[in-house]
Amino acid sequence: MTKYDVVVIGSGTAGQTAAYDLNSKGLHVAVVEKSDKPGGTCALAGCQAKKWFYEGAEIIAKSHHLAGKGILSAPNFSWDDFMREKNEFTNTVPGNTLGGFEKAGIELIPGAAHFLDEQTLDIGSRKISARFFVIASGARSMSLPIEGMEHVITSDQFLELSSLPDRFVFIGGGFISFEFAHFVARFGDSHSRQTTILEAASRPLGPFDSEMVSLLVTASQAEGITFHNNVKITAIERTAGGISVMTEDDALFSSDIVVNGAGRAADIDDLDLDRAGIDYTRKGVIVNPSMQTSQPHIYAIGDCAATIQLARVADYEAMVATRSILEALGNGTRLEMDYSAVPAILFTYPQYAMVGYTEDALKREAIPYIKSFGQNLTWPTYRRIGMSHAAFKILVGSNGEFLGAHILSDNASGIVNTIRMAMLNRIPAEILYRQSIMSPYPSRESDLLYMLKPLIK
Repeated sequence: MTKYDVVVIGSGTAGQTAAYDLNSKGLHVAVVEKSDKPGGTCALAGCQAKKWFYEGAEIIAKSHHLAGKGILSAPNFSWDDFMREKNEFTNTVPGNTLGGFEKAGIELIPGAAHFLDEQTLDIGSRKISARFFVIASGARSMSLPIEGMEHVITSDQFLELSSLPDRFVFIGGGFISFEFAHFVARFGDSHSRQTTILEAASRPLGPFDSEMVSLLVTASQAEGITFHNNVKITAIERTAGGISVMTEDDALFSSDIVVNGAGRAADIDDLDLDRAGIDYTRKGVIVNPSMQTSQPHIYAIGDCAATIQLARVADYEAMVATRSILEALGNGTRLEMDYSAVPAILFTYPQYAMVGYTEDALKREAIPYIKSFGQNLTWPTYRRIGMSHAAFKILVGSNGEFLGAHILSDNASGIVNTIRMAMLNRIPAEILYRQSIMSPYPSRESDLLYMLKPLIK
């Protein structure tokens, strides 16, 4: 039986970060990967891959918004060309991943990992043990108990479509559905395109601020995307005319493609965690702030953990797990995770970025707050690009420190990250306002002054 210092299960962004960090400290590290395309969802079929389509969708959207304002015609679009460019990037990911491991001296073990006990993994016919394990197995498309799901494609398959038909139905009103619906709505002939999102709850994007979501829905509807809430799908059938989605209230939605956008679930079912005494729920592996599982020498990071499924969160969790392992070996200082200022962004157009509390959550928890809010902004930065649905909401406490921020814009990430840094460093709104006066002007970042001024006493 081969024994390692650390075995990492999964070669995505979390697994790679942990493996390289631990390897750089002189530990004997192996990575187990069951996919024949190592590299992880973010690079192959997630945050990186989808950006090839987002950039095109943004250019097309801006061109449409400036029609009659100096732009005479929208850009021509080729799904084939976008797909080729995307594939030129993603096709290199597995080879680069393998080459990086080989150069660093990290062994890649192909195959599916199964725990035999808290010290041993079975990978095919091979058994290995380690002083520490890091589970970074990622997530998979969430399965839905609906008859006819064999006619539905996943987000991974959407990013491999050979062509883009006119009718799309997205199941679920989360990240995947919103982003991909915005791609679909802007590519091709918008007059013939039918893009529909079906949500089981009373509104889409449940974790986001309800007022800001309503504004994003309005902006999406202006691009031809339709929404139906409180939908219970009973069956999906393939017909001569395409695919039919039937609901409990006898509604019928016809489509060429149906996409499962209901989210992603931790990919842990085949790990046999019970044999290792590792606690988990349907949300993922249960971890403490040091990313330890119920077995202190076994860690879980990234989308397989019952935390927040975002790539940069996964990277930070990997760093925390690494520091915890090194501390256990007497070679470092332990870190703990803090999820209070995690930014999230929807790559729709306009983008929706948020950090911290929603106004709904502040009301539920009876936390006093002051709000600065604006919608349908007519600032020059938005008039110049023809955006009519820009909006913001900034939430601060009675001491002026930031509680949350929500931005609808074309560069929402930059603004929300500035406020995130202020939250982490406990910089109140008045000080951030003064520090932002000399921001490059005119820019989205300089617009932060308009957002903050109502909060200054």
